[in-house]
Parts: sequence; structure tokens; C-alpha cells
Amino acid sequence: MPAKRQRTSNGTAAVAQNGHGNSALNGDHYTAASDINDDPDRVKFAYWVPNVSGGLVISKIPQRTGWDYDSNVRYAQTAENVGFEYALTQIRFMAGYGAENQHESVSFSQALLHATKKLNVIAALLPGPWNPAVAAKQIASIDHYTSGRISVNVVSGWFKAEFTSIGQWWLEHAERYRRSREFIECLRGIWTQEKFTFKGDFYQFHDYPLSPKPISLPGRPHPLIFQGGNSIDARDNGANVSDYYFMNGNTLEGFQEQIADVKDRAAKAGRSGEVRFAVNGFAIVKETEAEAIQLLSEIQGKADKEAVEAFGDAVKQAGSSTGNKKGMWADSKFEDLVQYNDGFKTKLIGTKEQVADRILLLKSLGIDIVLLAFLHYEEDIEAFGREVLPLVRRLEAEGRGKNVEEEIERTGDVYRAKKPEKE
Repeated sequence: MPAKRQRTSNGTAAVAQNGHGNSALNGDHYTAASDINDDPDRVKFAYWVPNVSGGLVISKIPQRTGWDYDSNVRYAQTAENVGFEYALTQIRFMAGYGAENQHESVSFSQALLHATKKLNVIAALLPGPWNPAVAAKQIASIDHYTSGRISVNVVSGWFKAEFTSIGQWWLEHAERYRRSREFIECLRGIWTQEKFTFKGDFYQFHDYPLSPKPISLPGRPHPLIFQGGNSIDARDNGANVSDYYFMNGNTLEGFQEQIADVKDRAAKAGRSGEVRFAVNGFAIVKETEAEAIQLLSEIQGKADKEAVEAFGDAVKQAGSSTGNKKGMWADSKFEDLVQYNDGFKTKLIGTKEQVADRILLLKSLGIDIVLLAFLHYEEDIEAFGREVLPLVRRLEAEGRGKNVEEEIERTGDVYRAKKPEKE
């Protein structure tokens, strides 16, 4: 059972000692758990921050997940306490598709960083509404406030009305990603060059001297830059300018193809080994696989049909002009779209042993960070950290997650694309 929460006098929650070795959380005063993240070769865990209302599924199923500040402070402190290393805030500028309220990502990220000690928060940035000079200055300052715990996720956008309603041009797919590439090039240049000059189609700089620069740490000369997508344009951006390439859920073959393609593009760009990979997943961990699958069926069965269909139409239209017709959701079915980033496809649904095995398969494919969403944030983050994360660490210590052939043999069938049955 999750740790018992008690309401404190200041309205925050205290997580009592749970008997599993985790330290207590108590409002603003807590002690992070003993570090189980010592192995440099470990797979890392991140979670989606629910700073947007409606949770992480487009479903009418009741959710014990808050989008407010106090709830998110609890989630961040709990996540940090049980071994999560990253959190990703979402960026939305207007309501739609089941999300009626949205807190802004950069300021919300700073608030969560202030409430934690070790957690790295990845703030989503949307080129267009953000100018890279403003973003570079914001993030560099936050980097100093937090001793180097801020990263960014540069998204290219799929929600047309989100741009047009605030007077921004709606660009076609290739142009949106071209703008994002320039945006990332500008961020990195501003952060690393004494005076930055850039002459692009979207941004121009003339001897711009940002000061102070962000903090430079070993293996991290500036805040990490994440970027994702499935199209040729997204893969090129990932290979050429990103530190991390985010992937939606996929089949085993889909993951292998995408990772190999981005690595090949990175090698051609002279960046072999410089691009790392992260994947989105929705976690449902139960005592039995049947219980987990039953909950998944309930989430999908209670989907907000109108909102899911509208979301599907919007994202598929946004990606329809790609060169390979492979926008992020090109192959997503209705049931997949109930979770915004195809998280059900990642198959982290089952017992703790099954989920741990599948995470180690993902690691063996070359995935460095597993980004998780949950139905009930009030208890699921703590339960995952108590039940699954230590099991993954124990199996890693035994040598698991390094041999891709062995991991595919062990659990790969659950990810394989299903072939149509012959008549």
C-alpha cells in the first residue's frame, strides 16, 4: 500500500515513514531517500508533471491527480524521495482536448525546483510564443538559482488554434521543425559563446553577450536540450542539435528503427554518441497482470470520445505534411490516443516484475530515460518508486539490461507488431 498521507497545518501533505526505508516528507521539510542512483549506467526515471488539468489521459474515469501547485509539490517531493531524477512540465497556452486549465511551464518548473533538492525539471518551450533570447535568459537564471537542475524540452507544436489565437503564424510541419532547429541552435550558442551572432530565417542575433551564462557541470556544459517527434524533420533535429531525443510509445520494431535512424543521422552530422534517447510510457502496476489490464480497459472504455477524436484529428492534420507522412501520431488508433503520447504502447502495464523486465528491455535498446505518466498521482508515484524502481536497480546490479538479444528473448514479444491473421 502507498505511504499514508496526513494533512499538515499549512495545507501540504506529509508522507509518513512507510516501512520500506523511504525517508519522510513533511511539508517544506523532508529528507531525500538514500541514493539508489549511484550506477552511472542506470536507466533513469522521469515523470510527467500534471500542471495541466485533466490528468494524463483523455478519459472520464475518476482520477486522484491534482494540477494545482500544492498537489504538484507533493508529487515532486515524493518522486525525488523514491528515486525519480527528472520531471517534465507541459506547455499549453489554451484549453482544449480535455485540458481546461494550464499553468505555464517555465515558472511552474522553477516553483518545483524551489520545493526540491535534487530533482531535475525539464521545462517545455514552444518556439513562436518564446523568443530564444528570452528563453535563454530565463533558463540561465533558473540554472543559477537551482545549482544546475533545469533542462528544456523544445516542442514544435501541433495545436493550430494555440498559435493563431495569440497572433502567431501557423507554419507547415517542416517549417515548424526548421524554426525549432534554429531555436535550439540559438539557445546553445547564446549559452556557450561569449558573443553570439546568428543569421537565420526565423531568428537573428548580433554579438549578443548573455551574462551570466548557465552553470557548466561535468558532462553538462549547459542545460540539457530535449526534443522529440517521429517525422524526418524531428529525427534530423534530434540528430543534429538535441541532447536527448524523446519518443512516443511504439512497437519493438518501431523503437529499433527510430533509434537506429537517429543514430545514423547523428553520425553523419559528426555527433556519434552525443544523442541520447528517452521514451514516454503510462504505468499501471498491479498485483496481477489481469488487474492492470482491467484498469487499462476501464480508462479506454471511459474515454472522452469527442475530445479524443478532436485531439486525433488535430495531431494527425498537423503531421500530414511531413515528408514521410510520419507525424508523431500517424499510426495511433483511438485507444492509443486516450493517452496523449502513446504511453499505452510502451506496455508498462502489469505486475512489478513484468514492468521491470520491460524497462530493462527498453534500456537494452539504448533508451536512457523512461518518462512516466500515472492515473492516480496521489499514490502511484510513491508506489512505483517503492515497488518497481528498486527492483530495476537490483536487476541492473545482476547485469540485466545490457544484452539486447537476451532482453528481447525474455520479453520482446509483448512489443512486437502484430501481423494480420491469414484468412
